[in-house]
Amino acid sequence: MSPLTSTPLRIALVCLHTSPASDPGIGDAGGMNVVVRNQAIALGALGHTVEILTRRSSTEQPAETELGENVTLRFLDAGPAHPVAKGVHEEFVDEFRDRMEAFGPYDVVHSHHWFSGMAALPYARERRIPHLQSFHSIAADHATPLSEGERPESPGRLAGEAYLAKESDLVVAISAAEADTVVRRLGAAPDSVRVVSPGVDSVLFHPGETGDPAYVVAAGRLDPLKGFDLAIEAISLVPKEKRPELVIAGEESVDYRDYPDELLALAESHGVGSCVKFVGPQSRSDLAALLREATIVVVPSHSETYGLVALEASASGTPVIAAAAGGLREAVVDGVTGLVLPSRDAAVWAAAMVRLLDDRALASSLSMTARVRAVGLSWNHSAEALVAVYRSLLAAETALH
Repeated sequence: MSPLTSTPLRIALVCLHTSPASDPGIGDAGGMNVVVRNQAIALGALGHTVEILTRRSSTEQPAETELGENVTLRFLDAGPAHPVAKGVHEEFVDEFRDRMEAFGPYDVVHSHHWFSGMAALPYARERRIPHLQSFHSIAADHATPLSEGERPESPGRLAGEAYLAKESDLVVAISAAEADTVVRRLGAAPDSVRVVSPGVDSVLFHPGETGDPAYVVAAGRLDPLKGFDLAIEAISLVPKEKRPELVIAGEESVDYRDYPDELLALAESHGVGSCVKFVGPQSRSDLAALLREATIVVVPSHSETYGLVALEASASGTPVIAAAAGGLREAVVDGVTGLVLPSRDAAVWAAAMVRLLDDRALASSLSMTARVRAVGLSWNHSAEALVAVYRSLLAAETALH
């Protein structure tokens, strides 16, 4: 039967540099891991066969493991079996592509991040399989404002991303903001880009009682791009009698081993060393508990293709203050589900925190509206949208031949 009908699809999701089984906030694991894992599980639940291909980064990882119904995670040997700096993965692209030869057949190959695409696009072309590319982050040219806090992670990144944007059959963006960047910065044809929004597990992430004493959460991998320095500076400007504790959840990547010490020194220099608490990477259930008991969640990133933590906080019924960066303007509806700040002035962020601490009616209104919106954004809905993209591409490929 044709894959253009309701016949289940055979789908390869390629994630070379990081395993979707890793919890976000650990090493290089972040929102991409959450998206790939949850979309894969939802695709499997819809009856499709999904194989996720990732690099072995530990000798303890098996050849394969089941992540859910119809979903297999495969670990491929490419490079050393231990974590390495993110940018180093460019050196493993050819070896990873060679290891892919043992797997398939697939109806579609969907790569996540540019390392994956550089390995998987030739594989797909050789087999005449449609190739879709998702970036999740895009290298910033020095001439763009996104270059602050962000740097190219390996020598060939910007050129590689431009190549993939033009040569892949479709680009799947996580937000309209990312889609616009793919077209403007990478030169993709506008009609070759589709937006598939992420979902949220509104059962795992649900409202609860706010913790006492009050605390503010900033969560993500410890990387300058995430703007934790702004969160620390802002908390230092909240009047001492109102100042909540700032809880930072996440782990530094191999690239930024010294970053936690830099943040600690920053907190000390601003006189809030005792008010800033580092709790390390959190499991999904522990993160959910941390978010629903928080008074406020801040997302001060310099750049986000979407900002899943903001959506997870919304599902948890916790007010969000987010930077007006990329997809965060879609994850958070300003004045409706949270506050979106175009300024990176710490005083502006401090004032927003004080506003939510003082105006509990506003905080409650934002929380209730955010929860309602988040409940409507399920991973099942996201997976169904993705399948529609796959099938439309397969139909177009069939028409061409």
